Amino acid sequence: RMTPYGCLSTGDKTGLIEVVMHSDTIANIQLNKSNMVATAAFNKDALLNWLKSKNPGDALEQAIEEFTLSCAGYCVATYVLGIGDRHSDNIMVRETGQLFHIDFGHFLGNFKTKFGINRERVPFILTYDFVHVIQQGKTNNNEKFERFRGYCERAYMILRRHGLLFLHLFALMKAAGLPELSCSKDIQYLK
Repeated sequence: RMTPYGCLSTGDKTGLIEVVMHSDTIANIQLNKSNMVATAAFNKDALLNWLKSKNPGDALEQAIEEFTLSCAGYCVATYVLGIGDRHSDNIMVRETGQLFHIDFGHFLGNFKTKFGINRERVPFILTYDFVHVIQQGKTNNNEKFERFRGYCERAYMILRRHGLLFLHLFALMKAAGLPELSCSKDIQYLK
C-alpha cells in the first residue's frame, strides 16, 4: 500500500514531482492539533484525531488499516535502503490513511551530519504516534501491533528473496551521477 508518486527529470538538478492530493505532513498535522509549536511533536493523539476527522464512522477502520500497511512498507523500505533525513516534514499521510515518505536525497546509509554529529538516531522509523494509530489509540493493543510486525516481516522477506535483483539494479544506476550512489562501496550497504 505504498504511494509511488511520479518524478520526472527535466535537466541537471531540475525536475517535476507529482502532487499527492488530500495529504499533509506529519509536522503540519501535529502543529494544527497543538496549541504551542514547541510541544506539537509530543501530541500523541494528533495523528489519530486527524484521521478520525477525515474518516468518520466505519471509514476509520479502513484508514487505520491503510496506515498500518503503508507504515509497514515504508518502515522496511527506508531501513533496507538506508534512507536518511527522516523527520516529520518528510513523512506525509493521505486523508485515506496511507502514510508515505518524501525527499529521498540521502540514502544507502549516507546520512546527514551537523557539526560532525550524525543526525540519524535510529535506522528504523517508527514513532510513538505511528504506533498509537496502529493500536487504534489503545496502549496495549498487542494484536494490532503484532499484525503490523507480521506485515514488516513479510515485506522484509520479499525483499530478501529478490535481493540479487536489487543489487544488480543499483549497480546499473552507478553511472546515473547520483552522489550517494557512485561506487561499489555504496551498494555494499544493501548487503
